[in-house]
Amino acid sequence: MSLRVAIVGSGPAGIYTAEALMKQTSGGVEVDVLERLPTPYGLVRYGVAPDHTSIKSIAGYLRGVLELPNVRFLGGVELGKDIDVADLLDCYDAVVYCTGAMVDRRMGIPGEDLPGSVAATDFVNWYCGHPDMPADRFVLDSSEVAVIGVGNVAVDVVRVLAKTAEELRATDVPEEVLTRLAESEVKAIHMIGRRGPEHAKFTLKELRELGELANADVYVRPEECVADVTAASRQVRGNVEVLQSWAARGPVGRPRRLDVRFWMRPVEILGDGRVEALKLERTRLTEGRVVGTGEFETIPVGMVLRSVGYRSVPLPGVPFSEATMTVPNEAGRIQGRDREFVAGWLKRGPTGVIGTNKSDAAETVRTLLADLAGREPVRQADLDTVLASRGVLPITYEHWLAIEAAEAALAKSLDRGERVKLVGLAAMLDASGR
Repeated sequence: MSLRVAIVGSGPAGIYTAEALMKQTSGGVEVDVLERLPTPYGLVRYGVAPDHTSIKSIAGYLRGVLELPNVRFLGGVELGKDIDVADLLDCYDAVVYCTGAMVDRRMGIPGEDLPGSVAATDFVNWYCGHPDMPADRFVLDSSEVAVIGVGNVAVDVVRVLAKTAEELRATDVPEEVLTRLAESEVKAIHMIGRRGPEHAKFTLKELRELGELANADVYVRPEECVADVTAASRQVRGNVEVLQSWAARGPVGRPRRLDVRFWMRPVEILGDGRVEALKLERTRLTEGRVVGTGEFETIPVGMVLRSVGYRSVPLPGVPFSEATMTVPNEAGRIQGRDREFVAGWLKRGPTGVIGTNKSDAAETVRTLLADLAGREPVRQADLDTVLASRGVLPITYEHWLAIEAAEAALAKSLDRGERVKLVGLAAMLDASGR
Protein backbone atom coordinates (compact mmCIF):
# COMPACT_ATOMS: atom_id res chain seq x y z
CA MET A 1 0.00 0.00 0.00
CA SER A 2 1.44 3.37 -1.01
CA LEU A 3 1.81 6.42 1.21
CA ARG A 4 -0.97 9.02 0.98
CA VAL A 5 -0.16 12.65 1.77
CA ALA A 6 -2.36 15.76 1.86
CA ILE A 7 -0.85 19.13 1.04
CA VAL A 8 -2.85 22.16 2.14
CA GLY A 9 -2.13 25.04 -0.25
CA SER A 10 -1.39 24.98 -3.98
CA GLY A 11 1.14 27.79 -4.26
CA PRO A 12 4.81 27.19 -5.09
CA ALA A 13 5.56 25.73 -1.63
CA GLY A 14 2.72 23.23 -1.88
CA ILE A 15 3.40 22.14 -5.44
CA TYR A 16 7.16 21.90 -4.88
CA THR A 17 6.35 19.69 -1.89
CA ALA A 18 4.27 17.43 -4.13
CA GLU A 19 7.17 17.29 -6.61
CA ALA A 20 9.67 16.45 -3.86
CA LEU A 21 7.42 13.62 -2.65
CA MET A 22 7.31 12.18 -6.16
CA LYS A 23 11.07 12.42 -6.62
CA GLN A 24 12.12 11.15 -3.20
CA THR A 25 9.81 8.12 -3.35
CA SER A 26 10.18 7.32 -7.06
CA GLY A 27 6.44 7.85 -7.35
CA GLY A 28 5.48 5.50 -4.53
CA VAL A 29 3.12 8.01 -2.96
CA GLU A 30 -0.31 9.47 -3.67
CA VAL A 31 -0.66 13.21 -3.13
CA ASP A 32 -3.78 15.38 -2.87
CA VAL A 33 -3.15 19.13 -3.14
CA LEU A 34 -6.00 20.93 -1.37
CA GLU A 35 -6.82 24.57 -2.14
CA ARG A 36 -9.65 26.79 -0.90
CA LEU A 37 -9.78 28.66 -4.24
CA PRO A 38 -10.86 27.13 -7.57
CA THR A 39 -7.45 27.99 -9.03
CA PRO A 40 -3.93 26.74 -8.25
CA TYR A 41 -0.50 28.45 -8.11
CA GLY A 42 -1.01 30.85 -5.18
CA LEU A 43 1.23 33.92 -5.40
CA VAL A 44 2.37 32.99 -8.91
CA ARG A 45 -1.18 33.70 -10.05
CA TYR A 46 -2.26 36.29 -7.48
CA GLY A 47 0.95 37.92 -6.26
CA VAL A 48 3.18 38.39 -9.30
CA ALA A 49 2.62 41.63 -11.22
CA PRO A 50 0.80 41.03 -14.53
CA ASP A 51 3.61 42.58 -16.59
CA HIS A 52 6.20 40.16 -15.15
CA THR A 53 5.53 37.44 -17.68
CA SER A 54 8.89 35.73 -17.13
CA ILE A 55 8.08 35.06 -13.47
CA LYS A 56 4.48 34.12 -14.24
CA SER A 57 5.84 31.49 -16.63
CA ILE A 58 6.75 29.48 -13.51
CA ALA A 59 3.10 28.42 -13.61
CA GLY A 60 4.00 26.22 -16.57
CA TYR A 61 6.47 24.31 -14.42
CA LEU A 62 4.02 23.99 -11.54
CA ARG A 63 1.39 22.77 -14.00
CA GLY A 64 3.64 19.86 -14.91
CA VAL A 65 3.69 18.72 -11.28
CA LEU A 66 -0.10 18.84 -10.98
CA GLU A 67 -0.33 16.68 -14.09
CA LEU A 68 1.80 13.88 -12.64
CA PRO A 69 -0.17 10.60 -12.40
CA ASN A 70 -0.19 10.34 -8.60
CA VAL A 71 -0.98 14.01 -7.89
CA ARG A 72 -4.55 15.35 -7.59
CA PHE A 73 -5.69 18.99 -7.36
CA LEU A 74 -8.77 19.53 -5.20
CA GLY A 75 -9.88 23.16 -5.24
CA GLY A 76 -12.75 24.70 -3.33
CA VAL A 77 -11.85 22.78 -0.16
CA GLU A 78 -11.16 24.97 2.87
CA LEU A 79 -9.51 23.86 6.09
CA GLY A 80 -11.64 24.89 9.07
CA LYS A 81 -14.80 25.09 6.97
CA ASP A 82 -15.17 21.99 4.82
CA ILE A 83 -12.69 19.79 6.70
CA ASP A 84 -10.58 19.96 9.85
CA VAL A 85 -7.20 18.61 10.94
CA ALA A 86 -8.77 15.46 12.41
CA ASP A 87 -10.39 14.69 9.06
CA LEU A 88 -7.06 15.01 7.27
CA LEU A 89 -5.26 12.76 9.75
CA ASP A 90 -8.03 10.18 9.36
CA CYS A 91 -7.71 10.23 5.57
CA TYR A 92 -3.94 10.56 5.08
CA ASP A 93 -0.68 9.22 6.46
CA ALA A 94 0.73 12.74 6.68
CA VAL A 95 -0.35 16.34 6.17
CA VAL A 96 1.84 19.25 5.00
CA TYR A 97 0.57 22.82 5.48
CA CYS A 98 1.78 25.27 2.81
CA THR A 99 -0.58 28.24 2.98
CA GLY A 100 2.09 30.95 2.84
CA ALA A 101 1.95 34.46 4.27
CA MET A 102 -1.28 36.04 3.15
CA VAL A 103 -1.57 39.44 4.82
CA ASP A 104 0.51 42.59 5.22
CA ARG A 105 2.14 43.72 8.41
CA ARG A 106 0.70 46.88 9.92
CA MET A 107 2.70 50.05 10.57
CA GLY A 108 1.10 50.76 13.94
CA ILE A 109 0.68 54.53 13.45
CA PRO A 110 -2.29 56.87 14.04
CA GLY A 111 -4.68 57.11 11.10
CA GLU A 112 -3.75 53.71 9.67
CA ASP A 113 -7.41 52.66 9.62
CA LEU A 114 -8.68 55.69 7.72
CA PRO A 115 -10.44 54.92 4.42
CA GLY A 116 -7.79 55.16 1.73
CA SER A 117 -5.12 53.51 3.90
CA VAL A 118 -4.85 49.92 2.73
CA ALA A 119 -2.55 46.93 2.58
CA ALA A 120 -0.50 46.61 -0.59
CA THR A 121 -1.59 42.96 -0.78
CA ASP A 122 -5.19 44.15 -1.23
CA PHE A 123 -4.09 46.28 -4.17
CA VAL A 124 -2.01 43.42 -5.61
CA ASN A 125 -4.94 41.01 -5.20
CA TRP A 126 -7.13 43.54 -6.97
CA TYR A 127 -5.02 43.97 -10.08
CA CYS A 128 -4.25 40.23 -10.11
CA GLY A 129 -7.95 39.34 -10.10
CA HIS A 130 -8.08 37.48 -6.78
CA PRO A 131 -11.66 36.24 -6.21
CA ASP A 132 -11.63 37.61 -2.65
CA MET A 133 -11.15 41.15 -4.01
CA PRO A 134 -14.07 42.80 -5.87
CA ALA A 135 -13.20 44.51 -9.15
CA ASP A 136 -14.70 47.76 -7.83
CA ARG A 137 -12.55 47.73 -4.66
CA PHE A 138 -10.29 50.57 -5.83
CA VAL A 139 -11.10 53.90 -7.43
CA LEU A 140 -7.91 55.73 -8.31
CA ASP A 141 -9.31 59.24 -7.82
CA SER A 142 -6.37 60.71 -5.87
CA SER A 143 -3.72 62.73 -7.64
CA GLU A 144 -1.02 61.64 -5.19
CA VAL A 145 -0.42 58.20 -3.64
CA ALA A 146 2.14 56.97 -1.10
CA VAL A 147 3.58 53.46 -1.19
CA ILE A 148 5.35 52.59 2.07
CA GLY A 149 8.19 50.15 1.57
CA VAL A 150 11.14 49.58 -0.75
CA GLY A 151 10.88 45.89 -1.55
CA ASN A 152 9.87 44.10 -4.74
CA VAL A 153 6.15 44.17 -3.90
CA ALA A 154 6.31 47.94 -3.41
CA VAL A 155 8.13 48.27 -6.75
CA ASP A 156 5.43 46.18 -8.47
CA VAL A 157 2.67 48.36 -7.02
CA VAL A 158 4.47 51.54 -8.03
CA ARG A 159 5.03 50.26 -11.56
CA VAL A 160 1.37 49.33 -12.05
CA LEU A 161 0.28 52.74 -10.73
CA ALA A 162 2.74 54.51 -13.03
CA LYS A 163 1.98 52.65 -16.25
CA THR A 164 -0.85 53.44 -18.64
CA ALA A 165 -3.70 51.00 -19.09
CA GLU A 166 -2.58 50.55 -22.69
CA GLU A 167 0.81 49.32 -21.48
CA LEU A 168 -0.98 46.66 -19.44
CA ARG A 169 -3.51 45.73 -22.10
CA ALA A 170 -1.63 42.64 -23.31
CA THR A 171 -1.39 41.23 -19.76
CA ASP A 172 -3.94 39.11 -17.88
CA VAL A 173 -5.30 42.03 -15.78
CA PRO A 174 -9.08 41.64 -15.49
CA GLU A 175 -10.95 43.85 -17.94
CA GLU A 176 -12.83 45.61 -15.15
CA VAL A 177 -9.55 46.46 -13.42
CA LEU A 178 -8.00 47.66 -16.67
CA THR A 179 -10.91 50.08 -17.06
CA ARG A 180 -10.27 51.49 -13.59
CA LEU A 181 -6.57 51.87 -14.35
CA ALA A 182 -7.46 53.73 -17.55
CA GLU A 183 -9.54 56.17 -15.46
CA SER A 184 -6.75 56.70 -12.91
CA GLU A 185 -6.19 60.29 -11.78
CA VAL A 186 -2.84 59.48 -10.17
CA LYS A 187 -0.14 62.00 -11.12
CA ALA A 188 2.46 61.54 -8.36
CA ILE A 189 3.59 58.38 -6.56
CA HIS A 190 5.80 58.54 -3.46
CA MET A 191 7.74 55.36 -2.61
CA ILE A 192 9.07 55.70 0.93
CA GLY A 193 11.75 53.77 2.80
CA ARG A 194 12.65 54.35 6.44
CA ARG A 195 16.28 53.31 5.90
CA GLY A 196 18.85 54.21 3.27
CA PRO A 197 19.20 52.96 -0.32
CA GLU A 198 21.79 50.39 0.72
CA HIS A 199 19.12 48.71 2.90
CA ALA A 200 16.41 48.51 0.23
CA LYS A 201 15.08 45.01 -0.48
CA PHE A 202 14.32 45.30 -4.18
CA THR A 203 16.40 43.44 -6.73
CA LEU A 204 18.50 45.31 -9.28
CA LYS A 205 16.34 44.06 -12.15
CA GLU A 206 13.14 45.32 -10.51
CA LEU A 207 14.74 48.67 -9.73
CA ARG A 208 16.00 49.21 -13.26
CA GLU A 209 12.51 48.62 -14.61
CA LEU A 210 11.33 51.74 -12.76
CA GLY A 211 13.89 53.82 -14.64
CA GLU A 212 12.52 52.52 -17.92
CA LEU A 213 8.94 53.65 -17.29
CA ALA A 214 7.67 55.44 -20.40
CA ASN A 215 4.89 57.21 -18.49
CA ALA A 216 6.69 58.52 -15.38
CA ASP A 217 9.73 60.62 -14.50
CA VAL A 218 11.72 59.23 -11.57
CA TYR A 219 13.04 61.62 -8.92
CA VAL A 220 15.64 60.82 -6.28
CA ARG A 221 17.10 63.39 -3.89
CA PRO A 222 20.92 63.29 -4.07
CA GLU A 223 21.27 63.78 -0.31
CA GLU A 224 19.04 60.76 0.36
CA CYS A 225 21.04 58.26 -1.68
CA VAL A 226 24.50 58.92 -0.28
CA ALA A 227 25.88 55.57 0.88
CA ASP A 228 29.21 53.87 1.50
CA VAL A 229 28.93 50.60 -0.38
CA THR A 230 32.60 49.69 -0.75
CA ALA A 231 32.11 46.54 1.32
CA ALA A 232 28.56 45.85 0.15
CA SER A 233 27.30 43.06 -2.10
CA ARG A 234 27.23 43.43 -5.84
CA GLN A 235 23.46 43.87 -5.82
CA VAL A 236 23.54 46.61 -3.18
CA ARG A 237 26.28 48.45 -5.08
CA GLY A 238 24.21 48.15 -8.24
CA ASN A 239 21.08 49.49 -6.56
CA VAL A 240 22.88 52.51 -5.16
CA GLU A 241 24.58 53.25 -8.47
CA VAL A 242 21.25 53.19 -10.29
CA LEU A 243 19.61 55.47 -7.71
CA GLN A 244 22.51 57.90 -7.82
CA SER A 245 22.30 58.02 -11.61
CA TRP A 246 18.63 58.93 -11.33
CA ALA A 247 19.45 61.66 -8.82
CA ALA A 248 21.81 63.20 -11.37
CA ARG A 249 19.34 63.37 -14.24
CA GLY A 250 16.49 65.76 -14.83
CA PRO A 251 12.84 65.17 -15.76
CA VAL A 252 11.76 64.89 -19.38
CA GLY A 253 8.11 65.81 -18.85
CA ARG A 254 6.38 62.44 -18.62
CA PRO A 255 2.73 62.50 -17.42
CA ARG A 256 3.39 60.94 -14.02
CA ARG A 257 6.04 61.46 -11.37
CA LEU A 258 7.68 58.90 -9.09
CA ASP A 259 9.44 60.17 -5.97
CA VAL A 260 11.76 57.59 -4.42
CA ARG A 261 12.43 58.62 -0.82
CA PHE A 262 14.87 57.25 1.76
CA TRP A 263 15.52 57.95 5.46
CA MET A 264 11.85 58.83 6.00
CA ARG A 265 9.35 56.97 8.17
CA PRO A 266 5.57 57.41 8.39
CA VAL A 267 4.46 58.67 11.79
CA GLU A 268 0.81 59.56 11.12
CA ILE A 269 -1.82 59.36 8.41
CA LEU A 270 -3.91 62.52 8.43
CA GLY A 271 -7.44 63.15 7.23
CA ASP A 272 -11.01 64.00 8.15
CA GLY A 273 -13.01 60.90 7.28
CA ARG A 274 -10.46 59.65 4.73
CA VAL A 275 -6.76 59.91 3.92
CA GLU A 276 -5.67 63.45 3.05
CA ALA A 277 -1.96 63.53 3.93
CA LEU A 278 0.95 61.54 5.29
CA LYS A 279 3.28 62.87 7.99
CA LEU A 280 6.88 61.65 7.73
CA GLU A 281 9.88 61.96 10.01
CA ARG A 282 13.48 62.08 8.86
CA THR A 283 15.47 59.13 10.25
CA ARG A 284 19.04 58.06 10.86
CA LEU A 285 20.82 54.93 12.05
CA THR A 286 22.07 54.83 15.64
CA GLU A 287 23.86 51.64 16.69
CA GLY A 288 22.09 49.78 13.90
CA ARG A 289 18.63 51.06 14.87
CA VAL A 290 16.45 53.48 12.96
CA VAL A 291 15.64 56.52 15.08
CA GLY A 292 13.77 59.73 14.36
CA THR A 293 15.57 63.07 14.06
CA GLY A 294 12.62 65.29 14.95
CA GLU A 295 12.54 66.73 11.43
CA PHE A 296 9.06 66.29 9.90
CA GLU A 297 7.50 66.61 6.48
CA THR A 298 3.89 66.26 5.36
CA ILE A 299 2.91 65.23 1.84
CA PRO A 300 -0.62 65.53 0.44
CA VAL A 301 -1.81 62.07 -0.57
CA GLY A 302 -5.26 60.57 -0.98
CA MET A 303 -4.18 56.96 -0.62
CA VAL A 304 -1.53 55.12 1.39
CA LEU A 305 -0.50 51.58 0.44
CA ARG A 306 1.61 49.83 3.06
CA SER A 307 4.13 47.24 1.87
CA VAL A 308 6.26 46.66 4.94
CA GLY A 309 6.29 42.86 4.91
CA TYR A 310 4.02 39.85 4.87
CA ARG A 311 2.87 37.71 7.75
CA SER A 312 1.16 34.35 7.96
CA VAL A 313 -2.15 33.79 9.70
CA PRO A 314 -2.97 30.83 11.96
CA LEU A 315 -4.70 27.80 10.46
CA PRO A 316 -7.59 26.28 12.45
CA GLY A 317 -6.26 23.50 14.65
CA VAL A 318 -2.60 24.05 13.74
CA PRO A 319 0.00 25.41 16.23
CA PHE A 320 1.15 28.96 15.51
CA SER A 321 3.69 31.33 17.04
CA GLU A 322 2.56 34.96 17.20
CA ALA A 323 6.17 35.94 17.91
CA THR A 324 7.60 34.53 14.67
CA MET A 325 4.35 34.42 12.67
CA THR A 326 5.20 30.84 11.68
CA VAL A 327 4.26 27.30 12.67
CA PRO A 328 6.90 26.12 15.20
CA ASN A 329 8.82 23.33 13.51
CA GLU A 330 12.10 21.47 13.23
CA ALA A 331 13.14 20.92 9.60
CA GLY A 332 9.46 20.99 8.67
CA ARG A 333 8.18 18.72 11.46
CA ILE A 334 5.58 20.57 13.52
CA GLN A 335 6.66 20.63 17.14
CA GLY A 336 4.58 18.42 19.40
CA ARG A 337 2.55 16.91 16.55
CA ASP A 338 2.71 13.55 14.81
CA ARG A 339 2.32 13.22 11.02
CA GLU A 340 1.94 17.00 10.57
CA PHE A 341 4.49 19.08 8.68
CA VAL A 342 4.92 22.54 7.19
CA ALA A 343 6.72 24.10 4.23
CA GLY A 344 7.19 27.52 2.63
CA TRP A 345 6.65 30.90 4.27
CA LEU A 346 4.43 29.32 6.93
CA LYS A 347 7.51 27.31 7.94
CA ARG A 348 10.32 29.87 7.69
CA GLY A 349 8.69 33.31 7.39
CA PRO A 350 8.36 35.50 4.27
CA THR A 351 11.95 35.26 3.05
CA GLY A 352 13.57 34.21 -0.19
CA VAL A 353 12.22 34.11 -3.74
CA ILE A 354 9.82 31.67 -5.38
CA GLY A 355 12.63 29.20 -6.10
CA THR A 356 13.64 29.14 -2.42
CA ASN A 357 10.53 27.09 -1.76
CA LYS A 358 11.98 24.20 -3.76
CA SER A 359 14.86 23.42 -1.39
CA ASP A 360 12.62 24.26 1.58
CA ALA A 361 10.03 21.71 0.42
CA ALA A 362 12.72 19.08 -0.21
CA GLU A 363 13.89 19.42 3.40
CA THR A 364 10.37 18.98 4.75
CA VAL A 365 9.81 15.91 2.59
CA ARG A 366 13.06 14.33 3.81
CA THR A 367 11.86 14.84 7.38
CA LEU A 368 8.42 13.44 6.56
CA LEU A 369 9.76 10.30 4.88
CA ALA A 370 12.24 9.67 7.70
CA ASP A 371 9.45 9.96 10.28
CA LEU A 372 7.11 7.61 8.42
CA ALA A 373 9.72 5.04 7.37
CA GLY A 374 8.66 1.55 8.42
CA ARG A 375 5.28 2.64 9.77
CA GLU A 376 2.07 0.89 8.83
CA PRO A 377 -0.60 3.16 7.28
CA VAL A 378 -2.99 4.50 9.92
CA ARG A 379 -5.56 6.20 7.73
CA GLN A 380 -9.11 4.99 8.23
CA ALA A 381 -11.24 7.19 5.97
CA ASP A 382 -11.39 8.52 2.43
CA LEU A 383 -11.49 12.27 1.77
CA ASP A 384 -13.78 11.96 -1.26
CA THR A 385 -16.33 10.13 0.89
CA VAL A 386 -16.02 12.68 3.71
CA LEU A 387 -16.50 15.62 1.35
CA ALA A 388 -19.44 13.97 -0.44
CA SER A 389 -21.17 13.36 2.90
CA ARG A 390 -20.96 17.11 3.57
CA GLY A 391 -22.12 18.19 0.12
CA VAL A 392 -18.70 19.57 -0.83
CA LEU A 393 -17.90 19.20 -4.54
CA PRO A 394 -14.19 19.86 -5.13
CA ILE A 395 -12.88 21.69 -8.17
CA THR A 396 -10.79 19.12 -10.03
CA TYR A 397 -7.83 19.80 -12.28
CA GLU A 398 -10.13 19.34 -15.29
CA HIS A 399 -12.42 22.04 -13.92
CA TRP A 400 -9.39 24.32 -13.57
CA LEU A 401 -8.48 23.68 -17.21
CA ALA A 402 -12.00 24.79 -18.15
CA ILE A 403 -11.42 28.05 -16.25
CA GLU A 404 -8.14 28.51 -18.13
CA ALA A 405 -9.89 27.93 -21.44
CA ALA A 406 -12.55 30.50 -20.57
CA GLU A 407 -9.86 33.08 -19.73
CA ALA A 408 -8.10 32.40 -23.03
CA ALA A 409 -11.39 32.78 -24.91
CA LEU A 410 -12.10 36.05 -23.11
CA ALA A 411 -8.67 37.40 -24.08
CA LYS A 412 -9.31 36.48 -27.71
CA SER A 413 -12.71 38.17 -27.70
CA LEU A 414 -11.15 41.36 -26.29
CA ASP A 415 -8.03 41.14 -28.49
CA ARG A 416 -5.92 41.17 -25.34
CA GLY A 417 -3.01 38.74 -25.27
CA GLU A 418 -3.13 35.10 -24.14
CA ARG A 419 -5.38 35.35 -21.08
CA VAL A 420 -7.69 37.76 -19.27
CA LYS A 421 -8.61 36.71 -15.76
CA LEU A 422 -12.20 36.12 -14.83
CA VAL A 423 -13.47 38.24 -11.96
CA GLY A 424 -15.15 36.74 -8.94
CA LEU A 425 -15.80 33.26 -7.62
CA ALA A 426 -19.15 32.93 -9.40
CA ALA A 427 -17.61 33.55 -12.82
CA MET A 428 -14.88 30.99 -12.15
CA LEU A 429 -17.33 28.35 -10.95
CA ASP A 430 -19.58 29.00 -13.94
CA ALA A 431 -16.64 28.60 -16.34
CA SER A 432 -15.54 25.41 -14.55
CA GLY A 433 -18.92 23.75 -15.10
CA ARG A 434 -19.57 23.50 -11.35
